[in-house]
Amino acid sequence: MIQGSIVALVTPMNSQGAVDFDSLARLIEFHIEQKTDALVAVGTTGESATLNEIEHCEVIKFVVDKVAGRIPVIAGTGSNSTSEAINLTQKAKDAGADACLIVTPYYNKPTQEGLFLHHKAIAEAVEIPQILYNVPGRTACDMLPETVGRLSKIPNIVGIKEATGDLSRVKKIRDLTSSEFAIYTGDDASSREFCLLGGNGTITVSGNVAPRFVHDMIMAAMAGDAETAAEIDKKLSALHRDLFIQANPIPVKFAVAEMGLMQTGTRLPLTWLSEEYEETVRAAMRQAGAI
Repeated sequence: MIQGSIVALVTPMNSQGAVDFDSLARLIEFHIEQKTDALVAVGTTGESATLNEIEHCEVIKFVVDKVAGRIPVIAGTGSNSTSEAINLTQKAKDAGADACLIVTPYYNKPTQEGLFLHHKAIAEAVEIPQILYNVPGRTACDMLPETVGRLSKIPNIVGIKEATGDLSRVKKIRDLTSSEFAIYTGDDASSREFCLLGGNGTITVSGNVAPRFVHDMIMAAMAGDAETAAEIDKKLSALHRDLFIQANPIPVKFAVAEMGLMQTGTRLPLTWLSEEYEETVRAAMRQAGAI
């Protein structure tokens, strides 16, 4: 089981919006040095919605090759089209990814049965460990714990990123799954409490900026050391909040650029962080010891 602080990696771009592979290579080394436990390539934070299929697969392959087995690489391969998700998942497997993170279909608003059949079809088509990704704030679609329980019976569906921020779901999902099924949070603000309740880690945005502190906090929480986890998390609290002051990944890309780790590039329809929020994000970074 992949556990701990799993960073939803930003995709560096230049001022023209082209993927900056040199900066991506530096980011990978930075995270390995800072004890990040695993990386997600081309998730929501990696701007999966604006990369075309060729770029999407190139970034996954690049991350896998540069990591070279030192930590696990999870590829974001979800789509609101089942056939497209199968295609991306197969290509991620071919690239050598350790697992795939597959978001619930966005925009189409499927039923719970539709969600079950969608993820079942991907799992049966591609023999790679697959992590469900429930983020109704982005998708307008909420995968209920009962559906997670059904899907957990499929051998290569091995976990879920539960990004509702609803802490009661840890127990609900655990009661419907086995102890081998991983339950990750996708909500940085409640990640400490989530892991103290038995979660297996976080798929984190804050970890892009303060990876060692997020790793240490999550490890303490998973070990049941509430005092240490709370002490570390206090430094991260403003970061958890202010990295969402505009739509993710706008603030986190600004923060990573402020750290000198990448250029100031994003891709429309996303824009660079509004000037009025720059000092707010910098203050959160200072509190977290990132600058």
